[in-house]
Amino acid sequence: MSNESVQLAGRPVRRMGFGAMQLPGPGVFGPPKDRDAALAVLRRVIDAGVDHIDTAQFYGPDVANELLREALYPYPDDLVIVSKVGAERDDQGQWLGAQRPEQLRAGVLANLASLGLDRIPVVNLRRHPDSDVAFDEQVEAMEALRQEGLIGGTGLSNVDLGEYRAAQSMIDVACVQNPYNLADTSGEDVLEACRTDGVPYVPFFPLGSAFNPDNPVLGAASVKATAERLGATPAQVALAWLLRRAPNILLIPGTSSLAHLEENLAAADLVLDDEAVAALP
Repeated sequence: MSNESVQLAGRPVRRMGFGAMQLPGPGVFGPPKDRDAALAVLRRVIDAGVDHIDTAQFYGPDVANELLREALYPYPDDLVIVSKVGAERDDQGQWLGAQRPEQLRAGVLANLASLGLDRIPVVNLRRHPDSDVAFDEQVEAMEALRQEGLIGGTGLSNVDLGEYRAAQSMIDVACVQNPYNLADTSGEDVLEACRTDGVPYVPFFPLGSAFNPDNPVLGAASVKATAERLGATPAQVALAWLLRRAPNILLIPGTSSLAHLEENLAAADLVLDDEAVAALP
């Protein structure tokens, strides 16, 4: 796996990271289908040199964080764990907003408890488009948590360009995590702003939405043809395309399968030639 790195909240991380969202059960709810396999994936992540793991207390809830703790605690010194707040789950697994400042604080405390940490390197504020809480109040709440020493840096998730600009005028944004992939480049304006500012941009659903069975990324004819020509897989082509798209992009593809993990990690070394770049959207 490539050793190329990007600064994330003042710490160097490799551009290929890992997302823990797929470790819990179906719908990101409840225990994993195979707990031993999930733990093996996490241990292999570290053995492979990955030093950036994305998680959230509401994945499960608590399941992803507790798996991380069991597999990796005490955590390697170079590991940057990034979590997020702004949502919660009910007892049926429904996703609920948790946008108020006191809920953001509660979310950080819940992450600290389940991860077994005194301080989380980065916590993303996940903004809900229909939130009735003023964005600046949320940013101020996250900055207060940083000043208290509970988090190392504040990232943003699901934000538009105006929100990104507003946050940047108030704090040092650690990273931005927005949807972006071969089939959906609607967030190009935020990506470009982050590139200009030297802020890491972390695309979620880099291989297409996990909730969309008709995957427009992996099912694209150009992606499949390019993969066949280069002796790669469609997933590797899609990930390599993102890495080539901008130098500030960090990837966090997730999986509960060791085989898929190896496939994803190998994408960091896949070189897309001129023919591939011309063929892809």
